Amino acid sequence: MQPKSPSLQKCPIGRAVETVGEWWSILILRDALQGSTRFDEFERNLSIAPNILSRRLAHLTKTGMFVRRRYQERPPRYEYVLTDKARDFFPVIATLLAWGNKHLAPKGESILLATRDDRRPLDPVVVDATDRQPITLANAVVIAGPAASRLMRRRLTSLKAMNPDLAPAGD
Repeated sequence: MQPKSPSLQKCPIGRAVETVGEWWSILILRDALQGSTRFDEFERNLSIAPNILSRRLAHLTKTGMFVRRRYQERPPRYEYVLTDKARDFFPVIATLLAWGNKHLAPKGESILLATRDDRRPLDPVVVDATDRQPITLANAVVIAGPAASRLMRRRLTSLKAMNPDLAPAGD
């Protein structure tokens, strides 16, 4: 299903949502990033209907998140191997986990992200690759990139004009 607005097709967030925005897709990727590769593993771990899982895996394969690889000849069986594109999605999963723990876990955290070596809990933050400073609503703004259309540039300019002093709200 394509975004209805052409401007969404030009927006990196719109394109990302088109690829992984359906909630089953995100959960499938979560499990794949934890090591699941086979249809029956996804089906069992997610309690997902086989027809929905088939459609989601086909979509994630078509969009380059998985490569389908045969692991058994008779009967033919395939596994879904993460691509670099999918592995690059891990920070999104990590920040969703942290956000969910912070805002949606009234009885406490049921899942934590931890270091492989000593199992020390991690607190994911998004940082700038150049200066390693956290990227927050208070210090970041969206601007037009080199490939932005005239329409996209106008839209971003009008958003900035509407909210020139946008700052994070208090808790």
